Amino acid sequence: MNSTTVRNLLVRGMLAGLAAGVLALVVAYFLGEPNVDKAIGFEAAHSHEHEMEIVSRSLQSTAGLATGVLVYGVAFGGIAALAYCFALGRVGRFTPRATALLLSGCALLAVYVVPFLKYPANPPAVGNPDTIGKRTTLYFLMMLLSVLLAIAATFLGKRLAPSLGTWWATVAAIGAFALAVGLAYAFLPVINEVPGDFPATVLWRFRLSALAIQVTLWTGFGLVFGELADRALNPRPATATAAGRPVPAAN
Repeated sequence: MNSTTVRNLLVRGMLAGLAAGVLALVVAYFLGEPNVDKAIGFEAAHSHEHEMEIVSRSLQSTAGLATGVLVYGVAFGGIAALAYCFALGRVGRFTPRATALLLSGCALLAVYVVPFLKYPANPPAVGNPDTIGKRTTLYFLMMLLSVLLAIAATFLGKRLAPSLGTWWATVAAIGAFALAVGLAYAFLPVINEVPGDFPATVLWRFRLSALAIQVTLWTGFGLVFGELADRALNPRPATATAAGRPVPAAN
């Protein structure tokens, strides 16, 4: 793949990430923010310290939220586009659209779902401020392990395919990935800092909304980028067709 094609796909990946970010922003605003407000209300009711807000809550839930989600969407779209350039044609005989959806699904699983199941997202008022460094380190360690294990499982499947066939090689690779992730879950420390009186419904809905945001982001990216990548890699003829007959482009 030449540098011009890579550059075109990179730009399309960032645009697709921006579009997916807009979709995720809608989900975050209508599903996530109400639960954040409830968690903040719980924290305010149980805290005796009253700190002055540097940034107002209304600004955080609008402009701040939009900036964070959209910048994240553009950034991850560019990174995913570069990964797509490497994966295209190397993970099977898939079309550009199918490769984009496959890459998005695998990235969602490895980058978010696997770390999320071990260290799920928590709203405000959940978590000890003194352990935030440790919790952040463990989360990113789990994410790194998940991505590396997913890459290793992909190579394992490719190596086993000639002898086992595509189906059983895929099953073996998925099984090896699941086993390795299970071992990581078992050996990494457990963190449980949820206050005993914190509303379980708020916690559950917050975590579901966090998962919904990521699913929307990655699914939206896969669909939009798949279409853009297909048009870049398989350009349409310059002439239109009418009644099955080619019509020359207008001068």
